[in-house]
Amino acid sequence: MKRILVTGGAGFIGSHLCERLLEEGNEVLCLDNYFTGSKTNIAHLLENPYFELIRHDVTTPYYVEVDEIYNLACPASPIHYQYNPIKTVKTSVMGAINMLGLAKRIKSKVLQASTSEVYGDPTVHPQPESYWGNVNPIGIRSCYDEGKRCAETLFIDYHKQNQVRIKIIRIFNTYGPKMHPNDGRVVSNFIVQALQNQPISIYGDGSQTRSFQYVDDHLEGMIRMMQTGDQITGPVNLGNPVEFTILELAKKIIALTGSKSEISFLPLPQDDPIHRRPDISLAKEMLDGWSPKVELEAGLEKTITYFDQLLNS
Repeated sequence: MKRILVTGGAGFIGSHLCERLLEEGNEVLCLDNYFTGSKTNIAHLLENPYFELIRHDVTTPYYVEVDEIYNLACPASPIHYQYNPIKTVKTSVMGAINMLGLAKRIKSKVLQASTSEVYGDPTVHPQPESYWGNVNPIGIRSCYDEGKRCAETLFIDYHKQNQVRIKIIRIFNTYGPKMHPNDGRVVSNFIVQALQNQPISIYGDGSQTRSFQYVDDHLEGMIRMMQTGDQITGPVNLGNPVEFTILELAKKIIALTGSKSEISFLPLPQDDPIHRRPDISLAKEMLDGWSPKVELEAGLEKTITYFDQLLNS
């Protein structure tokens, strides 16, 4: 049994990770300040004697003895991270410093949940880890993009200077049950609008592309990354390389929900990437042949079922 700290553990991905780690026989400490996370995501775990819930903000140091740390704490959707951009930067940067300091003191592994947003609006397609990105440092998305880029820098420098055992993953458009219904991300937006027969809001002409990864595939890759030897630090892309246009996604969700929604085209937000698709060659090589297994339609069906039940309740 390992003792594992998950920051942002009451969030979408964090709550799924807590479940998975408990199922594998670990003791899990879930740390969250509930800015975007929710107790309802982990309420069913509270009776488990090996699960502990702590209300705490990662911008403040936290002291505990654990074997591994998954640092997931940070608002990840534009609506949430743009609501308080200074807080977003603090969460990324000070949160990284505090978790790295903890890992240094207790000599534990620490994994940073970074993001495909470090590539900005990419001029290289698909995006390999060697690509440095095309990021606007003063745009409306920069609080998240640059905060995560700085966190990666901190992780690498703590590893070089203090030999901290680090892992960095870059997450590409993960979706699934427990997403926040109002988080502004494209999958949850489209599903909620379709289930309510509201117009599907597409920003731009819908020709921009994304690659969508179901949460189970993401968890498998993240846990495999944590299990790699100390010589593998990352960053490593975790995503599904199958690419869809936003318009294709909208039509697929309308069909799967049987919705009467029509499509509404709105202006494209500033710095919104035109293309986003991971090169996962490194993940396949480093993570024992890992690759996504869940096709988009199957993942959407599970996600639609979750939102349908949520909205009806």
